[in-house]
Amino acid sequence: MAATRILPSPSRFRNRTKPHPREPAPSPEPSAVPELALYYDALFRAHGARHWWPGRTRFEVIVGAILTQNTSWSNVERAIAELRRKKLLSAARIERVPLPRLSRLIRSSGYFRQKACKLKAFVQFLRKQYHGSLDKLFATPTRLLREQLLGVHGIGPETADSILLYAGNHPVFVVDAYTRRILERHRLANGKESYEDLRGLFERSLPLRPSLFNEYHALIVHTGKQFCRKRAPACEQCPLRPFLPVAAEVRP
Repeated sequence: MAATRILPSPSRFRNRTKPHPREPAPSPEPSAVPELALYYDALFRAHGARHWWPGRTRFEVIVGAILTQNTSWSNVERAIAELRRKKLLSAARIERVPLPRLSRLIRSSGYFRQKACKLKAFVQFLRKQYHGSLDKLFATPTRLLREQLLGVHGIGPETADSILLYAGNHPVFVVDAYTRRILERHRLANGKESYEDLRGLFERSLPLRPSLFNEYHALIVHTGKQFCRKRAPACEQCPLRPFLPVAAEVRP
């Protein structure tokens, strides 16, 4: 499958309104970075589709997004398999199961007591706000739904965006530690940017397509694990090596 160039269209840039003379001018947003489209092309040519997120249902994807906080995916898979074995992978059953039992079942995911409370908080939010319907949940406009998710106990920006993108097919880009590491090593970020800064950078630089954001984030995760490692990076073998500033190359 051939990769397609995805350079952003100039029409996507918003007109800036002149601030009121008595008000301080807002801080300028980081401009779009066309190189991000080239990075995607290089990664897709090298690795192809990653078929991420691995979940049988939308609700299972949501559960995975919460459980994967601060742990490896293999630990999450074990916890989800245990929930499936006990036939608890539905919002209604997660809400009914006693908290101590739920905690035991997801123990492999780490911080299991806190994560059990987070799962309970999400399903209660889903029932109270959307009568337990994922269809109604994901029919909500992206900005509003993101604000609501961020108001749920235990759901931060990365988890909220993972739910929106992978379970709800909303056009939001997920930023993680791999994303930040790659951008910083390629001098596209300086380490001072917030999560929202980096998310906005991708969303301004690329077409707002959920399928693109899905694939791009998965490719970044694969690259971060296999090449752009925190220690002993494999810069020479990395598909992004041609874009790496010479002075920024990380030696093993």
